[in-house]
Amino acid sequence: MAARQGERRGQILQTLASMLENPRAEKITTAALAAQLDVSEAALYRHFASKAQMYEGLIEFIENTLFSLINKIQSDDEDGKAQTEQIVSMLLGFAEKNPGMTRVLTGEALVHEHERLQQRINQLFERIEAAFRQSLRVAQLADRLPREHDIGAQAAVLIAYVAGRWQFFVKTGFKRRPQEGWEAQRALLLGWAETWTRTMAG
Repeated sequence: MAARQGERRGQILQTLASMLENPRAEKITTAALAAQLDVSEAALYRHFASKAQMYEGLIEFIENTLFSLINKIQSDDEDGKAQTEQIVSMLLGFAEKNPGMTRVLTGEALVHEHERLQQRINQLFERIEAAFRQSLRVAQLADRLPREHDIGAQAAVLIAYVAGRWQFFVKTGFKRRPQEGWEAQRALLLGWAETWTRTMAG
């Protein structure tokens, strides 16, 4: 019974995420969600106490997915610069594959919802920025970056870049892909490490 209930919760969240993939969607109501699932609103509330709790379920899925991937990148590769590049690329790729969840990440889907949802997204961003700082520190300790390099400032630039690509993806109705132009932009964002390494080698 518990497994069946978990499956139903997952189905509700999957349907909500799918509805969010419509770039011109109106505010999603529990009535619309129930109609999409062909159940009553009362049936939804047997699994979630509120619509805010449904969004929390999506945010929890996003958190678990992103940070399990970040942890894997940081444990599999000892090169801090490579870690940083891979994390940025992964974040852009996740958004491209999950446009509905990107609307949650940008806060666009959370307008008029409970403020604690946006607070949780803010905390998610802070954790991603901390992950960037960690990888950049690894690069610095390995002399891939100069000792005086401002790791905090670099991490802030990277999270701003990712957030901007996500935002543009949503604002253009999912037409401008987050990974579009990433290779050229990567050189601008992270080319400093290559320049420093060549200088040290010389």
